[in-house]
Amino acid sequence: MKLTITREALVTSLQMISGVVEKRQTMPVLANVLLDARDGKLVITGTNMEVELVAEISDVNIEHESRITVPAKKFTDICRALPEGAAIGIELKDGRLNVRYGSSHFILSTLPAEHFPNVEEEPESVKVTLPQRELKRLIDATAFAMAQQDVRYYLNGMLMELDEQGLRTVATDGHRLALANVSLQTGVSEKRQPIVPRKGILELGRLLNDTDESCTLVFGDNHVRASVGHFTFTSKLIDGKFPDYQRVIPRSGDKVMLADRVLLKGVLSRASILSHESIRGVRLQFEEGLLKVFANNPDQEEAEDSLEVEYPHEALQIGFNVGYLIDVLNALDDEQVKVTLSNANSSALVEGVDTRDAVYVVMPMRL
Repeated sequence: MKLTITREALVTSLQMISGVVEKRQTMPVLANVLLDARDGKLVITGTNMEVELVAEISDVNIEHESRITVPAKKFTDICRALPEGAAIGIELKDGRLNVRYGSSHFILSTLPAEHFPNVEEEPESVKVTLPQRELKRLIDATAFAMAQQDVRYYLNGMLMELDEQGLRTVATDGHRLALANVSLQTGVSEKRQPIVPRKGILELGRLLNDTDESCTLVFGDNHVRASVGHFTFTSKLIDGKFPDYQRVIPRSGDKVMLADRVLLKGVLSRASILSHESIRGVRLQFEEGLLKVFANNPDQEEAEDSLEVEYPHEALQIGFNVGYLIDVLNALDDEQVKVTLSNANSSALVEGVDTRDAVYVVMPMRL
């Protein structure tokens, strides 16, 4: 391998790919990235066996073609440390990778490309194309509700449901649920419910831009693949059945509160300062035209705040994890939010007043 490439072309791709590469690996080669110089392109691949990210760089001058793996973090740090606009010379010599720019010279250890794992190819069954901004919106609107290391492994990811109407993302950790959807021509006659693992969702979210450039999602039986710009992202799917989220969404709420989203977030954020550190509970007291928020902690400290709201119903008092409510308000863009309630023991349904393309369910707490 012998090639010349600009620092910017390398660093942009390496920074994305290094997010996939786990720092602690049971297999040494998984701490490396695969460099494959061929057909006038440099193809860089990183994987953790669950998620794979491939960058294809055409802005490169290749003298000799070959494949090799090098330590991901060291290679990325070296390229980032070189000055902007640098033309970096890369050469494989005596089983080690030489990286040169001006008087700077680095020699990196390598491992054979044959040791690097490949994600197996499988026939595609569903393929959809949508603007990057739409897929980014779906992920941003729901990713925060995914579980982390839950024994119910199917909750440690996101449902990406496809049907005739479009694409829907759903995430829940058992205490809250987030759902967002976009209308699409999917060509899907039978509903599909693949579950993408948490790591895959977070890395896919990093790839997406808030633009109208298209992104293609390809679902197989065991993998999802996304093509975004010069990156190809692949993730294994979680083998499991996602809970019936439609049953969780409350339908019988008869008490509706309308409030300014920013002001409501401010009241909750202030009260949360003196809430219990571990359970984060706050008490919401709804009265006609007014919301009062109370919090306390084991140190006998208390917080009380209030906000004028639109609430023409009988008084109601209910407890929530304040962090869950703030997460929902952060995910919404609407000026006003709508909170639908039934009683002190029922979940709250939260949604934006204008957009209505995302809904959130938060379970109450006993305080």
